[in-house]
Amino acid sequence: MKNKLKIYLDTSIINFLFADDAPEKRDVTIDFFENFIKKETYDVYISIFVVQEINATKDLIKRKKLLDVISDYQMKFIEPVEMDEIQNLSDKYIEESIIPEKNYFDAYHVAISTINEMNYLVSWNFRHLANIMKEKMIQSVNIKNGYFNELRIITPMELIDYGTKSI
Repeated sequence: MKNKLKIYLDTSIINFLFADDAPEKRDVTIDFFENFIKKETYDVYISIFVVQEINATKDLIKRKKLLDVISDYQMKFIEPVEMDEIQNLSDKYIEESIIPEKNYFDAYHVAISTINEMNYLVSWNFRHLANIMKEKMIQSVNIKNGYFNELRIITPMELIDYGTKSI
């Protein structure tokens, strides 16, 4: 049996399930959840950082919808047992001006994905995460700090696969 890819979802992915102002991304995200996450095509993880970001949502109804997604799709939690390691690596991304300091949760998502050797960090955040230049800079910092697992940072569109045979 083939090993499943390990993917980490940042908060933007859950948010886009309800993004009526961006129907194309919302529809792709719904497809991804219904046809891949629900069917356990991938080992899907989130962290307490995702929950913390959701809990900061002011709209209580939206907050509940977002939290319900986590339980409805039975997402696995990565426990940040190495918080010092996560903090140190996150600080490197900020110090290297890869991720702005005010977006420290993005740095946490990358660090926890790196430390836990995820195959993919899935995000709709093109500005700070899901773009090739950021990915290359993050990979450089990771290698300098002894993390050699290649972490790809992609959108859900890149994980939607209807029947392509493995090579």
